[in-house]
Amino acid sequence: MKIAFTTLGCKLNYAETATYERGFLSAGWDVVPWNQQADVYLINTCAVTETAEKKSRNLIRRAHKTAPEARIVVTGCYAQLRKEQLLALEGVWKVFGANDKSHLVADTLFSAAEGITSSASNSVFGAYSSGEERTRAFLKVQDGCDNFCAYCTVPYARGRSRNIPICEVVKMARDIAAQGVKEIVLTGVNTGDFGRTTGESFLDLLKALNGVEGIERYRISSIEPNLITPEIVDWIASGTKFQRHFHIPLQSGSDTLLRRVGRRYDTALFASRIDYIRQAMERSGEPKVFFGIDVIVGLPGESEELFQETYNFLKERIRPAFIHVFPYSRRPGTRAAEWKDQVQDSLKTERVAQLEELCTQLHQDFVSANKGLRETVLWESSVKNGLMGGYTGNYIRVERPFDPARVNQLEEVTL
Repeated sequence: MKIAFTTLGCKLNYAETATYERGFLSAGWDVVPWNQQADVYLINTCAVTETAEKKSRNLIRRAHKTAPEARIVVTGCYAQLRKEQLLALEGVWKVFGANDKSHLVADTLFSAAEGITSSASNSVFGAYSSGEERTRAFLKVQDGCDNFCAYCTVPYARGRSRNIPICEVVKMARDIAAQGVKEIVLTGVNTGDFGRTTGESFLDLLKALNGVEGIERYRISSIEPNLITPEIVDWIASGTKFQRHFHIPLQSGSDTLLRRVGRRYDTALFASRIDYIRQAMERSGEPKVFFGIDVIVGLPGESEELFQETYNFLKERIRPAFIHVFPYSRRPGTRAAEWKDQVQDSLKTERVAQLEELCTQLHQDFVSANKGLRETVLWESSVKNGLMGGYTGNYIRVERPFDPARVNQLEEVTL
């Protein structure tokens, strides 16, 4: 049997797809490129925006056109939210939502052989991506979310917050290390909420992973500001494998909008967490901390005045190294979709452009602030114009003439 994969959306989806792929390979199936003929096409979908849903449907139609007799398996967030709609599309054979994905490989194998379907249950399964550039893997430790923010479909698409036990996460980290990968990025829907279903804590997880031999560096892909406790920061700053790199969702720098959409912090708490991390980890002569901040522009009710609050908060108070800017997308079934004070698309586009311009300047300032400091780079395998690249611990991209002996090696450099 031949199977082809394609993935839309977040790093969590990519980690899950890689895990599905390993499952089919171990069962003796052949994995072929997406644009080739296959017996089964597996599409891991996204539903974070209307555009993502449209792309998912287009991929299904393209697969059916490429191989009309092939069976199409659909999973991911769109599969959870629009199962019946997807089953009505030509070629779609199976749809696995949030509660079913842990059984996807076994069910598909069983059904392909017997023509029937095995049972599925609400669970969470561990997943990790294959080494990116042979140096980095994304390790899923948590799934789902209990926050139910007014604009977000994630709790409906991925279910309630849940996690696998620390012992299973550590086993996967050891498997990754056995492949020669040096860096792991921890991923989840609400990563810092780890432990809700096992009675463990996120800090317990970090400490356990820190002891895995062969893994030299860890990053936390995204963590809510209210879940970054001083205890976690102090431990990371004490000299661990966790890097000076934090990806933190802000969504809005306006307290008015934060309250309205149901975020669990205000700008004062957010700023205090940033300050605490900087004080703990930016000692004299040491590299600066990289902060990547998520921001949504055009939330319902975002007037020009409220947008300026966000802009000024980022520019004058937080000054992150990078801003991940997203225009608000009206998602059916969410509270915010029903609000009457929606923002015009043209205004969203203008505001995205303003924040992207600010991001460019802030990133340049961050790189300049690190100039002359010593940092460690993990070199990657790709070559462009005779150069190899890699990221420092605080996520600055650097390049040097290609040297195959340096691939997947850590090297201290002066920025």
